[in-house]
Amino acid sequence: MKTPNPNDKEQRPWWQQPLRIIQPNMQVKDTGKIDPERLADQMLEMGANAMVFNVGGIYAWYRSDVAFHVHNEYLPRGSDLLRDMIRSCHQRGIRFIARFDFSKAEDSVYLQKPQWFVRREGGQPDIIGATRPGAWPLLMSTCTNSGYRNEELAVPVIREALERYEIDGVFFNAPGYVFCQCSKCQKKYKDIYGTALPETSAEMASDFAARCFDDNLGRMYEVIKAVRPEVPMILYYNLHRDNLEKRVSITDMLCTEPQDVLSLGHTRIPEFWQPALSIKVGRSIPGRPDPFGIVHSCPGMDWRHTGLPPAEYRFWLSQIPANGGQLWHSLTGIPDTITDKRILRTVTEVNRDAAKLAAYMDGAKPVNQVAIMWSANRSAEGLAEALIHKHIPFDVILPEQMASMNLHRYPVVLLPEGFAYSSDFDELLHDYVSQGGRIIAEGELPKDENQNEYVLTNLFGISGEMQESEYLVASYLRFEQRHLTGNEVNPLQQKLQETELIPHRGRVIYCQPIDADVQVLATLVPPFSPLESVGAPPERASLAVKQTELPLALLRTYGAGKTLYFPFSLSSLIQEFKLEDHFRLFANAVDLQLNDRALVSITEAPGLQLTVFRKDHNLLIHLVNGAGRRPLSSVLPLHDMVITVRSGQGSPAGEAEALIAGVHLKTEMIGSELKINVPTLDVWECIQVPLLI
Repeated sequence: MKTPNPNDKEQRPWWQQPLRIIQPNMQVKDTGKIDPERLADQMLEMGANAMVFNVGGIYAWYRSDVAFHVHNEYLPRGSDLLRDMIRSCHQRGIRFIARFDFSKAEDSVYLQKPQWFVRREGGQPDIIGATRPGAWPLLMSTCTNSGYRNEELAVPVIREALERYEIDGVFFNAPGYVFCQCSKCQKKYKDIYGTALPETSAEMASDFAARCFDDNLGRMYEVIKAVRPEVPMILYYNLHRDNLEKRVSITDMLCTEPQDVLSLGHTRIPEFWQPALSIKVGRSIPGRPDPFGIVHSCPGMDWRHTGLPPAEYRFWLSQIPANGGQLWHSLTGIPDTITDKRILRTVTEVNRDAAKLAAYMDGAKPVNQVAIMWSANRSAEGLAEALIHKHIPFDVILPEQMASMNLHRYPVVLLPEGFAYSSDFDELLHDYVSQGGRIIAEGELPKDENQNEYVLTNLFGISGEMQESEYLVASYLRFEQRHLTGNEVNPLQQKLQETELIPHRGRVIYCQPIDADVQVLATLVPPFSPLESVGAPPERASLAVKQTELPLALLRTYGAGKTLYFPFSLSSLIQEFKLEDHFRLFANAVDLQLNDRALVSITEAPGLQLTVFRKDHNLLIHLVNGAGRRPLSSVLPLHDMVITVRSGQGSPAGEAEALIAGVHLKTEMIGSELKINVPTLDVWECIQVPLLI
């Protein structure tokens, strides 16, 4: 089996090659402790091939000539720290990415240029950390539309830094819009919308913040390319609210921050899937460098001088490269000032594993049979959680991609409740299903342009008369047998054969099948009691109605394809209760629509994540282990798992190699299926499977 040669690279720009970034966030009072040679050595030892270092914005880390660009008062005299740092990085083959933060400025700037700053209610400035202990100047938020973030300060600072220094890349920290009622924002709002700027951000036009962001950062992009066209710009995207098609038009690379903020308390612990889903969304734009996942080493910024529990940290970080993203470690301080040395060890270990896979994953493409229409709402997140929980690899399709996306590449497409809908999308879906595609949809369907009639009802085989119920409690989903013959098992009831009912709660869309050819696989058992009396007395716990004609799952054949419609929010049940019955119902639905022909499957294990890529004639199967109660305090190894690889992308050759561990795995061909035994999985492994084409 040929091992990729990491030195055998195409002539691509450095930023289009695999990267591992470390960002040692500089504390100004520790400036004197920075030894550029030593710091560059430490970055190299920790596995970085690029570093993010402070350059300008709140503080200039060089002797800037731009008026009101506040200097870091701790800069050494008689030397140029920034130049020395860049030189030290380049001597070791480390790329230098300049960090700029124009989101805030000191009060000394505010006193001289008050028109640059955010204005809150009553015209008051937005002060950050006014009660911070110590002899610090006040920091105040700057307005996105002001001269500070544009022509009067940010633009000349960018030009100055790029002209003076051999900077390899540019990154803007905290570039987001902050609600502001200054005269510039009021004028801009009036010019765009013809109405006055509202008094609160909640009343503002939904796209105003994005417009301000795009205008400001688009200008930064123009400046960078005018001065140094070869220098890439890196910009944030958000899992929930950004138009990525627009974002990639004003930047070269994308990054996101799936932070593991434990300081919010255990009841608000971040969902286990955040890094995985964030990277999937970032990868949804084709032809772009793999997105960065920025992970802060701390369990919350209030505890930024300590580290995440190492087991939790490794699990969180490993999801990023396992989903095709690039690692970006964010630390507080430099290695010599970081007192929690567990951070340094974890970063080094994960970077080491990522480096082993870099040549294999460089240019690899995901192999997914399922796609989810991304609506950036809780419904989409709920279905994504179920996919990850049940080890079902998937792609994300953004709303702005729907019209141009070739759905036929996916055997199954998921439509979460509230997905974005346009009139031409109706025709696209009908064409997709009629030619063999399969859809799973849930909840309330979209309505027509006049919001009068539900659309897609014909596709799902339901009558036009639909009515939403009240919020139901103490209700159930019943697996129906009426359409089955002989010993046939309801396909939604697989591994649930010992129960007729599973819990249900929430609103139901009352509907009926259009004809007898539409199979009703599940029905509603209505509430047997109001919530306040469900527990007492048991003598009155009988179900008032044990079976109805009210569908909760309808399967229809349409042309060469099939549709499966749940007229309730399965995603809400998954997110709110996380019961295995609901996860199993969802997994059975996907298996049904895939016709039990998943290309890659694995022994189920709680906390396990599975992703699949292909490069050349090899499958690359990533496994990430998050077993245990989070935040993880130790690694709980998984044992004796079996991966099944079926023909589809090509026939498996009968071999498998664990690339991180560097060992060959025991395999067995059974018919056209390759069975791979994984004896032990600690945190992360990537298994290469050759294909015969």
